[in-house]
Amino acid sequence: MLALAQVQDLFVQEAVVRLAHLSHLLLELERTGGSQELVDAVFRELHTLKGSAAVADLDAVSRCAHELEELVEPVRAGQRPVTPELIDTLLAGADRLAAEISATHPVPEILVDNLETVTPDTVTSGATEPNGHSSGGAAHAGAVLVSMDRIDELVRLVGEAATAHLRVGGLLNDRFGVDPASCAEFNDLSRAINELQDRAMRTQMVPVATITDNLQRAVRDLARAQGKDVRWETRGAETELDQGVLTRLSESLLHLVRNAVDHGMESPAERVAAGKTPHGTIRLHAMQLGSEVIIAITDDGRGVNIENVRRQAERQGVDTDGMAEEELLQLTFRPALSTTSFVTDVSGRGVGLDVVRANVEAARGRVEVRSQTGGGSEFRIVVPITLAVLRCLLVEAGGQRFALPFHRVVVSLPPASAARAHAEGRPVVLLDGRAVQSSALAETLGLPTGMHPSGPIVVLADTAHQHAFQVDRLLGQRDVVVKGLSELLPHLPVLAGASVEPDGSVLLVLDPPGLIQRARHSSRPTPPSAADEDGMTRRRILVVDDALVVRELQRNILERAGYQVRVAIDGSQALSRLAEEPSDLVLTDIEMPVMDGFELTASIRAHPTLANIPVLILSSRADDTDRQRGLDAGADGYIVKSGFDEGSLLTAVSRLIGGRS
Repeated sequence: MLALAQVQDLFVQEAVVRLAHLSHLLLELERTGGSQELVDAVFRELHTLKGSAAVADLDAVSRCAHELEELVEPVRAGQRPVTPELIDTLLAGADRLAAEISATHPVPEILVDNLETVTPDTVTSGATEPNGHSSGGAAHAGAVLVSMDRIDELVRLVGEAATAHLRVGGLLNDRFGVDPASCAEFNDLSRAINELQDRAMRTQMVPVATITDNLQRAVRDLARAQGKDVRWETRGAETELDQGVLTRLSESLLHLVRNAVDHGMESPAERVAAGKTPHGTIRLHAMQLGSEVIIAITDDGRGVNIENVRRQAERQGVDTDGMAEEELLQLTFRPALSTTSFVTDVSGRGVGLDVVRANVEAARGRVEVRSQTGGGSEFRIVVPITLAVLRCLLVEAGGQRFALPFHRVVVSLPPASAARAHAEGRPVVLLDGRAVQSSALAETLGLPTGMHPSGPIVVLADTAHQHAFQVDRLLGQRDVVVKGLSELLPHLPVLAGASVEPDGSVLLVLDPPGLIQRARHSSRPTPPSAADEDGMTRRRILVVDDALVVRELQRNILERAGYQVRVAIDGSQALSRLAEEPSDLVLTDIEMPVMDGFELTASIRAHPTLANIPVLILSSRADDTDRQRGLDAGADGYIVKSGFDEGSLLTAVSRLIGGRS
């Protein structure tokens, strides 16, 4: 016979799932006006919770469920209508039930972590198995609760197996002269690993629907509190993404829907006066495009007041002259900028959208905003899938190979087919009669250019722009196993991830939206002494390193600290960049092709116009002899990469040239 503690554990597992389903049923009951089927389903959930709690000797929980059951009984008998006030009471009662369960019996942590992933489909309310026992969510015979750590470990091991499998194929060909494709056993193993990889990845995926009930509840409660009539719609809620990513996004999405009700939605009277329906609509629309999942929160409210944004930004010292509407809308994500003149407990305290952007960027995504005065707003969160098999176009630029996610490739053109021209002094490619801005991919990445000045053109697109990139060669297309970069690294906008090649080398997967943003920014003419939005002159730093990831890491840290940053891949290119435009500081690696960091430092000290530029060496070499050699060459500082972090770098830079002005 089961001990009481075991019975209570089983009850808690069942109750967590049933409470999630109960909240969903109540929201549907209010939205649809209340069908008999829904009323009966609500009654069954409460009745089952009452009986199970009594068996588990949790009297307080059982009494609470009984009180709610008695509220539903008149509705079930047709003696009481479904009203918003009744739904208020029942939802509050469901919250009280959850609190009673937590207060009387500890809820296992794994159930708390998995509560948000419960969907109505996982609950078979009132159903019975052939043996006569009731089934429901966590208690279902076909489901188990597994720690996310175990799933992450499984996915990691499968990825390592896939990489080892590729190396075995290369070994068969190189050492034994056997074409792996001609080996039946190798092909069988390939199919098995591919299927295992696909299944393992799917274990991490959950539908967006797992959080929509919470969002709908937030919209409903806030609208009721503010006397607004707001309807909730979802599209594409079956779209799946990594559970860890969705968990990170849940707070940001919650803030956006509350913001839509509080800031965006008018009162019924205001809407009627504006020629709108008395009720407004907030819609969540999710979709997957290749390696990205897009979640849009749209409302048909009053829209963002652009002039108010401009005034608020100018009060913070931002020069908004000449800014396009799109650029002004992006200012809403600035810290401490609020577009409401009335402070409430929901919004208007100067915190919110900047936190949303920070959370989305922490999930290696981005957030975009579109708005029309009087017509509503759309906040669009775009999140890359951190581990996926992506179809990619492989290209060569600056002597290195890169992968471009194929769903972002508009077209690839051989050299003879790419009609090049210039518009307003900038290079463009003519595509279907349209002028698309063009850049060299190598130059955008800070790699040497000029080896193939008339190479092929690849046109990439993000959600708002298209941009053409000239590369050295097109290497074909294939599936690439993409792994996210370490969480220890800050977000690097031009990198989507990396893949391990059969020979053990690393293939960097570029992020087209980040590339486009970098290219468009760098193509804008800037004065020699650039100034930031506060009107303060930014110090100029030249970062020299042959490793793209390290370059981008340093660039990201320094730009976020307010410095103006250029890059070079070796000492020779660095000297060329300095001849074009001096810098206030040179940050250089030691081990680089063509000209290393010691030679670069010595060359700077020997140059009549560059000799006074401070040089800071950042190297993996930790020997005292290397430090002394750097100092002898004329370096002003030496940081070892093993002890490198953001704070130490910024402290060293500040000591040499001060802050950004």
